[in-house]
Amino acid sequence: SIGVTLYPQDGSDAGQLMRHADQAMYSAKQAGKNCFRLFDTVLANASKVQLESIDNIISALKQHEFVLHYQPKVNMNTGAVIGVEALIRWQHPERGLVPPLEFLPIIEGHTISLELGEWVIGTALEQIKQWQTIGMHLPISVNISGYQLQQGNFATRIAALLAAYPEVNPSYLELEILETSVLHDISQVSATMNACHKLGVRFALDDFGTGYSSLTHLRRLPAQLIKIDQTFVRDMLEDADDCAIVEGVIGLAKAFRRDVIAEGVETIAHGVALLQLGCELAQGYGIARPMLGTNIPQWISNWKADESW
Repeated sequence: SIGVTLYPQDGSDAGQLMRHADQAMYSAKQAGKNCFRLFDTVLANASKVQLESIDNIISALKQHEFVLHYQPKVNMNTGAVIGVEALIRWQHPERGLVPPLEFLPIIEGHTISLELGEWVIGTALEQIKQWQTIGMHLPISVNISGYQLQQGNFATRIAALLAAYPEVNPSYLELEILETSVLHDISQVSATMNACHKLGVRFALDDFGTGYSSLTHLRRLPAQLIKIDQTFVRDMLEDADDCAIVEGVIGLAKAFRRDVIAEGVETIAHGVALLQLGCELAQGYGIARPMLGTNIPQWISNWKADESW
């Protein structure tokens, strides 16, 4: 790994030049080693802002500023609520409720993302336990990044989190893998998933159909559930190509004997079209928006599937 800085473009003294070259070398290491990187003053300033943001997120985790909202998942045909998906929010003291896309990409690949990921799983298990005390048994699915899943101790960490909640059946925890090209070693990921299966945990492939390696993932990763990406579902009523993709994913899931769920169901018409294609499971704003865990029991007691479903 080689770091390079150029003088006089990098108008610094000798000590700073060395530090900048060292910083560029660190970037080369982060990029996978066996390469070189040039020091970029603009990039360095952006990195400084990012590091400040990471510090804010670390502080927010310590200050208990993160909360989970839950979006129901239903069987449109039977009307049954089959579970909920946990979605993280940042309850910022000044900015209010901050959505995940505004802070999760900042910490991608950083250690704090692992801590936050474990916090989400632990909080979800606590919520399952709380619901059980009122006689409600509802599975929760949690999103996990490829970076988190590929940690060598992932299965051990999941076992430790489950051990802290012995009253919770592990099958009530489902881990949704965001389908992405960062899953480098499919064999290792598959072995990790099988180790988690032995603990009783289920897996889903999230955002299915958006990546170049969908078929490889479907064939080699032992996930019980396939999620059809909401971008295809939302436009399936107007776009014949999107509708064909949705139909194709449903067909693939059935061919591989996997369950399939559609996200992004925003209208009754979306649900009707999905049922006609053979997809019964769904979630989306047309069913329910994400809500606090305390609001889920009341929502379930009032929920009824549309008659046309």
